[in-house]
Amino acid sequence: MEFLGGTQAYLGLFITWLISTLIVRYFIKSLMKKDQVKLPPGPMALPIIGHLHHLGPIPHQAFQALARKYGPVMQVRLGSVLSIVVSSADMAREFLKTHEHAFASRPQSKAVKCLTYGSADFSFAPYGPYWKYMKRICMMELLGGRQLDLFQSIRQQEIKNFLESLFKKSQEGKYVDMNGELTVLTNNIISSMTMSTRCSGTKDKADECRSLVKDVTELTGIFNLADFISFCKNLDLQGLEKRIKEVHKRFDDMVERILKEHEEKKSTGDEPQDLVDILLRISQDEGAEMKLTRENIKAFVLDIFAAGTDTSAITIEWALAELINNHDIFAMARDEIFSVVGRQRVVEESDIPNLPYLQAIVKETLRLHPTGPLIVRESTQDCKVGGYDIPKGAQLFVNVWALGRDPNSWEDPLKFKPERFIVESGGTNVDVKGQNFHLLPFGSGRRMCPGTSLALLVVQTALASLIQCFDFRVHNSSQDMGGNKVDMEEGRGLTLPRAHPFICSPVAHFNPFV
Repeated sequence: MEFLGGTQAYLGLFITWLISTLIVRYFIKSLMKKDQVKLPPGPMALPIIGHLHHLGPIPHQAFQALARKYGPVMQVRLGSVLSIVVSSADMAREFLKTHEHAFASRPQSKAVKCLTYGSADFSFAPYGPYWKYMKRICMMELLGGRQLDLFQSIRQQEIKNFLESLFKKSQEGKYVDMNGELTVLTNNIISSMTMSTRCSGTKDKADECRSLVKDVTELTGIFNLADFISFCKNLDLQGLEKRIKEVHKRFDDMVERILKEHEEKKSTGDEPQDLVDILLRISQDEGAEMKLTRENIKAFVLDIFAAGTDTSAITIEWALAELINNHDIFAMARDEIFSVVGRQRVVEESDIPNLPYLQAIVKETLRLHPTGPLIVRESTQDCKVGGYDIPKGAQLFVNVWALGRDPNSWEDPLKFKPERFIVESGGTNVDVKGQNFHLLPFGSGRRMCPGTSLALLVVQTALASLIQCFDFRVHNSSQDMGGNKVDMEEGRGLTLPRAHPFICSPVAHFNPFV
C-alpha cells in the first residue's frame, strides 16, 4: 500500500512537472514570436470582442478617432479577426500600390455571401480568373468609353424626365424627398443601360427598386457579430440573418422576372442587346472562355444595380446639400453654367469639360463625403508594410473618409472649398482616378471601381441641371442653423447615407422645356 501511495505521489509530481513545462514552453514561444513579429500599435483589446466596442454605429468615424491616438497604421481586433486600419495618404500608397498584389482580394461577409448567391458576384469575388473575366465583360459591354457613348441618349432622356417631374412638383408647391427622387433617376439610368427596363414605370415598382437598393447597402455595411466572433457564427444576435434572406428573396424574384422577360424576348426579333442579353448568351455558349451560371448573372446584375445607383444618388444629394448651405458657391456654379450653356437649353454631358468649377464642386463633395468611406481588402499572404508584419488573412481598412479630412494633406480640411481644385485659384489639379492617395473616393489599383467614368458623367450632369434649373427651400430648416440649412449628419451604411431625410421644395429658376 505504501508502494502504491508513493507511486501515485510520483505520478502526480510528474504530471504537474509536465503540465508546467508545457505551459512555460508555450509562453516562451509566444514571447519569442511576439519579439519576431512586429504588428502595428493599437488599443488594448477586451476578451472575445476585441475592439468591437470602439466602433460605434459609424466605423469610419470611430477609426479616425482611434488613429489620432495610435497613428496612421494601427491594428484592431474585431472579435477574433485581426484588422489593419490605414489613415494617411503615404501608408495608403504602401498598401494599395506598393503591396497591391497582397491586398487585391476582399473579405466576404455573411451578408455578401447570401445576397450574392454564395459569392457568385463580381465585386467581392477573389482576385483571379473569374474576377478578371467579369471585369472584362463589364468594361467591354457596359462601362467602356464606346459603350458609354452609345448609352448617352438614355442618360440624357432620364435626366430630362427627372427635371420635368421636379418642375411639376414645383408648380404644385410640393415638398420632395431628394434622395428618393435621385435614387429613381440613377436606378432608371442603370436599369435602362443594363436591362432595358425602367424602375419607375409605376410607383410600386419605383418604391421596390429604391427599397431594395437601400436595404442591400445597409445590410452589407453593418458589422455583423457572426463575421467576427467565432461562437456567434451560427447565431443571429442582431436579427440580421432574417432580414438578409428576405432582401435576397425580393431581389431574386425581381431579377428572375427580368431574366425570363429577356429569354422570351429573344424569339420576337432583332432588338438591340443589353447587358442581360449578353450575359444570357454567354451562359449558353459551350465554347465561352468561362461558364456563367444563372446565379453568376443575377449576382452581376446586383453588383451593377446596387453599386451604380445608390452611390451616385447619395453623391448628388451631398453635393446639393453643401451648395444650399454655401449660397455663394451655389451662385458661382450657376453663373458658370449660364455663361457656358446660355439660357436656351439644359446643360448636357458635352458641356462638362467646359465647367471646371462644377467639376471642382464634385471633387470637393467626394473628398468630404466619399460614398465608399472605407476601402476593405484582405491580405492573401504574409508581408511587411511600413516596417510592420501583416499576416495572411488580416483585413485591411483604408479610411478614405479620414484621408479626405487629414490636415496634413488639406488646408482647412473641414471647410467646403471647391477652389482648392482650381489651379488658377491657387489650388491643385488633383483627380479622383486612384493615383492621388489623399483622395480615393473610387478606390485604387486593380480593384478600383470600374464605374468611375459613368458615375462622374451622371453626377456632374445631374447636379449641373439642378443648379441651373432650381432653387430649394429646405423643409423644417432650423433657425438655429441660420435658416434654409441642411443638416449634414451622417447615417449608417456601406455608402455613407445621410442620417436624416433631405426634404425640400424645388423652386423653378429656369425651365428650358417651356
